Amino acid sequence: MALNFQKAEFVRSAGTREHFLRDGRPQFAFAGRSNVGKSSVINRLLCRKNLAYVGASPGKTTQINYFLVDQRAYLVDLPGYGYAKVSRAEKERWGRLMESYFQDESGFITTGVLIVDIRHRPTADDVTMHSWFRETGCPEIVVANKLDKLKKSQVEPALALIRETLELKESDPLVPFSAEKGVGRDELAGLLNRACDGA
Repeated sequence: MALNFQKAEFVRSAGTREHFLRDGRPQFAFAGRSNVGKSSVINRLLCRKNLAYVGASPGKTTQINYFLVDQRAYLVDLPGYGYAKVSRAEKERWGRLMESYFQDESGFITTGVLIVDIRHRPTADDVTMHSWFRETGCPEIVVANKLDKLKKSQVEPALALIRETLELKESDPLVPFSAEKGVGRDELAGLLNRACDGA
């Protein structure tokens, strides 16, 4: 049965590995640069305005946030990386937190969702995050957000550049997405449903 993404609730924030949830439900881990619109993508997927915090300044998600979807799976909002104006010590703390989540022996991640900006070539940080997902062995969905900012003629070349930079195969899911307009929302929900069924 399809997940009802509109039935979602915030469960907890984890700032240390002791707080990670390990109850066996599938976990969809969402990652992206701190200004890529990750919270907006999550809110659009869940059909909510502000369940995931949308910060006026990038880098507001400093912990791993868990949202329970339809009592059956977790949407896991990972800390944004990249532009956030925070101290080196804080960045290092985030890095350790992310590493412990990715390397935990429980093998949490059912599916990784990497959000990139469709207007630009994926950054070195995007490539690193993509590698982390690959190393866990979990399936990955790449979401190319901010589709509404491009002209139609620019979309295919932009997607081709993302595929080339991340070395995606033709069969690897790449979803053109607009958190603003809702384009791509149903495709993303469908892919996550299939992942949940296979978990």
